[in-house]
Amino acid sequence: MTYPRLSHRLAFGLLVTVAFGLIVPAPIVETAGTEVSDLELLASWMAGTFSSAAQAAEDPEFFDINLHMTPIWTDRTDGQWLYVEQALSEHQDRPYRQRVYRVLELAPGLFEIQVFILPDPASLIGVWLTEDPLAELAPDDLEVRDGCAILLRRRGEVFEGSTLATLCTSALRDASYATSEVVVTPEGVVSWDRGYAADGRQVWGTIRGGYVFDRIVPDEDSDSDSDSDSDSDSEQDQHGTGEVKPESDSETE
Repeated sequence: MTYPRLSHRLAFGLLVTVAFGLIVPAPIVETAGTEVSDLELLASWMAGTFSSAAQAAEDPEFFDINLHMTPIWTDRTDGQWLYVEQALSEHQDRPYRQRVYRVLELAPGLFEIQVFILPDPASLIGVWLTEDPLAELAPDDLEVRDGCAILLRRRGEVFEGSTLATLCTSALRDASYATSEVVVTPEGVVSWDRGYAADGRQVWGTIRGGYVFDRIVPDEDSDSDSDSDSDSDSEQDQHGTGEVKPESDSETE
């Protein structure tokens, strides 16, 4: 999967665009005789099972990670909601990250991914496999990650964006704040998460670019478990000892 490198000025550009009213109405995509809004399109591209296996095979800086994002609360009208579970491919039963995303259209052409923390994530491991994930929970049960929302714009067949400035706080590895840059396409998701000290030094996260999560298309002739063998707020880093796992405090993918 090829992907564009996000501009470091993107977040500032988004704010300027909103301030001066330069956002043009988002197009409506017509699919199989039905109209699909950009919001619905973005959420559908985010939903699915993804893997960084191909990238990890080529570059030792990156881990082989599985990412699962599944729609939840589909009867709600206050945005598109997704449950997110991320784990090393060899430890699918021990995800290092579980979140809920709420995807909104703030203005025509401008989108926001809000990030929420679950009250008891350990009890929800693997819930993405169930027919009605998180049916026993509601938005009021969640805790929002203030400052860690991601703003995105659509550019052709790509949605891209980032967190804003230094608003997403992080204490991981002596960081002061974290940033997340995200690209969403029909083929997958690119997520680049980094932590910075107060003086601007990068203290965690990958150096050369973001994680590339390729969409895994289920094989209809294989067992439903096959995804776990091939298959990932914003949270990967190669450092660690013992059971090596990515580390981050930021919020994307």
